[in-house]
Amino acid sequence: MHGEAEVSKGLPWFEYPLPLHSSRADKCKLTAEQCAYRAGHWRYWYVADWVYALGTIYFILAIIALSLIGFWTLKLAPASLRKKSWWQKIVGVFRFASYRRYDIKVLRYQTPSIAVSVLLVIGALFFSAMTLGPKPILATKTNMIALLTGVSHERLMVFHIWVGWAMFVLALIHTFPFIIYHIWKGDMEMEWKMSLVYWSGVACLIPQGYLTFMSLPWIRNYCYEFFKATHFLAAVFFMVFFFIHCGGILTSWDYFIAAGALYSVSWLYSQTRTYLANGISLRATLTPASDHVLKITIPVGTMRWQPGQHVFLRFLTLGVHALTAHPFTICSAPSEGDLGGKGNASRQSSSTLVFYVQPRGGLTGRLAKLASQRPGLSVPVLAEGPYGGIMSRPLHTYDQSLVVACGAGAGFSIPFVISHIRNEIADLRASKSDTDSPVDPARRLRVLISTRDQRLPEWYDAALAEYLEENSLPVTLNGVEILIHLTSAVENGVGSSSQSCEQVEEKSPADSVSHVAPERSSKLPFKLLSGRPDLSAVVRDATLQTGVSVGIAVCGPKQVLKAVQDEAAAAQLRILNSEAGSKEVYLHSESFS
Repeated sequence: MHGEAEVSKGLPWFEYPLPLHSSRADKCKLTAEQCAYRAGHWRYWYVADWVYALGTIYFILAIIALSLIGFWTLKLAPASLRKKSWWQKIVGVFRFASYRRYDIKVLRYQTPSIAVSVLLVIGALFFSAMTLGPKPILATKTNMIALLTGVSHERLMVFHIWVGWAMFVLALIHTFPFIIYHIWKGDMEMEWKMSLVYWSGVACLIPQGYLTFMSLPWIRNYCYEFFKATHFLAAVFFMVFFFIHCGGILTSWDYFIAAGALYSVSWLYSQTRTYLANGISLRATLTPASDHVLKITIPVGTMRWQPGQHVFLRFLTLGVHALTAHPFTICSAPSEGDLGGKGNASRQSSSTLVFYVQPRGGLTGRLAKLASQRPGLSVPVLAEGPYGGIMSRPLHTYDQSLVVACGAGAGFSIPFVISHIRNEIADLRASKSDTDSPVDPARRLRVLISTRDQRLPEWYDAALAEYLEENSLPVTLNGVEILIHLTSAVENGVGSSSQSCEQVEEKSPADSVSHVAPERSSKLPFKLLSGRPDLSAVVRDATLQTGVSVGIAVCGPKQVLKAVQDEAAAAQLRILNSEAGSKEVYLHSESFS
């Protein structure tokens, strides 16, 4: 009868009054020897929150502190220190660890960088005895970790994903012993009916398992729109049931309060930037740039950003797509008024965000369809950001700069070209006013673009020329070399290649650029080439120049990133071994899929 009474009450629930913390009072009913063993520092359950949870917090804070010190030391290092050989070698060690990745061909898997892998291994060893739940602080776009360490939110995502896997495995390790023990004891059914922790624990594991397995790349990429929408819903269910499962045991709820406070501050800050700083009256104009590329333009007034940054856009009139924001790499530069000194400062009083997007399915496919049906269509949009980009030294401060981009990711390179031209003009003006500060004639920028889109040179040329003219800048590219490799059949039947830039690392040296494509009308001096570029050779040549600093930015799929990262890592080894080559090599990678 007692069991029936318990069942009629439904699921077990909290007992009131509900304390924030549970009691630590403990009465050991075992033998004296067993009680002494149980009271060991790493085994005593009633101080587990102090021993393990606080230990975890201290470990994470130590990693953040080391990253913070490294980032700001590198960022604030004076030029005289950066020229020292010993300094360049120390920096080279960390950059090699940050750039080098490995392919596990049997599993078709590319490892994270050595630095990330080392951190994950250390974390796995440290957390092997933990059964703590994941916190969402690594997943937010605006978070203090990114601000302090200079690691943008998209690069922190790898830790967010791996910590999620670690916590799921540890949750299973935490769960199975209880289930096995009570099945052996014969009271599993009674525990399920009478104890809150069992049903709430299962309710935690279901959304946690969903979040973990749906984050697998081949699943996430296949149904990204569905994953993105359900990801937030599953996370809410998980946190609610996890809160219930913890039940105020010891100080468990303190961590929910702390995590909630951190997440709320990040969320409120991002919403403030979206609605107050960027405004709610923005409108996006949709125009087909080519058969394969969609152009999105958004006038944004006085908003400022840096090359390589991105914003999250929420289109408000696209049905369910209005519920989520999507990241888009900025392919323009903010207006700077009369940089050319021609007295036309008022001609362009506000800045414009421009994006060149390769439509796929989901949101971008819907936008492309609207643009093809009604070119120039204007739709309301919310913009959150900018985020990411190069958070250390700007690329134009290096002696030699190299920007590599593929497909619609070519737009990623446009802000770097504009930044180079701006700074060239600023240096010229400075040299005229101060004869002791001459312009460095060796400072150059090389842009390498690989694409199948035959119309890319047209919209790329128009994008650069339009900005230069509107900002009264000379339509010249002194110190800039732009190479556009057309990887499919070139117009007029000159050359062909069915391979895409994604396959660049699979080619042999014999497959290198075969010849120059036909000349075409252009306002700016480009070189059009037929065939796929040998990215490894290009990066190697750039980093073998003796005594110069080299800054590299790359935007492309993972195969392209891997080819560039491997050569950048090899350059760090040359620096460490005092071999001939560049004195400093920096790499910024931007994933494009």
